[in-house]
This record gives sequence, C-alpha cells and structure tokens, in this order.
Amino acid sequence: QVQVVESGGGLVQAGGSLRLSCLASGRTSSIYAMGWFRQAPGKEREFVATITWSGAGPYYADSVKGRFTISGDNAKNTYLQMNSLKPEDTAVYYCAASRSWGTVVVGPQYDYWGQGTQVTVSS
Repeated sequence: QVQVVESGGGLVQAGGSLRLSCLASGRTSSIYAMGWFRQAPGKEREFVATITWSGAGPYYADSVKGRFTISGDNAKNTYLQMNSLKPEDTAVYYCAASRSWGTVVVGPQYDYWGQGTQVTVSS
C-alpha cells in the first residue's frame, strides 16, 4: 500500500507563486509516476502535470505549460512549482501515484490519491 500526502496550498494574488509538495510513503518501489490533478468547484477533475520514473515525460496540461513545473526524486517526493498564477487556477489540487509504466495522464491510470490541498488565486 502507498500513502500520498499533499501540502503547500494557500491563498495568493494573481501573478504570484506557490509550491505544492507531495510525499509518497509505503511500498513506493511499485510507483513509476506521480502526478497532479485539480478540481475546481462545479467542474470535473482535470490533469495538471506528471513526472515518471520510466523515462517518459514530464507531461503538462496545455493550460499550465510554461507556468508550472513538476519535479521529484526517487524517494517519491514530488513538487509542483506554480508561477504566474491566475484566478482560473483556483481549485483543490490532488497528488496521485501510479503503478503504470509510460505515459500516465488520466485519472484512472493512478492508483493512490491524496486528500487534496486548496489553492485559491485572487484577482
């Protein structure tokens, strides 16, 4: 079993930055990718970014390319640096871990999920 815990959310003004952190613990040797998703009120959960240990990626949603950067290490610590934040980035951000190999950019490919951390960007 793998546990995933996010941290680092908060309130920031438009144009500002936040850094989210995610720690995976447990049987992390079975994890080949970790990703970030987000869900805004009244909207479906959407993919944000993923980093893999299989040689693929990283991958980003078009809406965050050039503004967000995902990074991580073999200890399965994963970070999401978010710059030039916009009000439309407001959402609950979820970190997830995947046992799948290769390209993993959709929710069902992920096996373990965190509880989420709120990011609010004011205009």
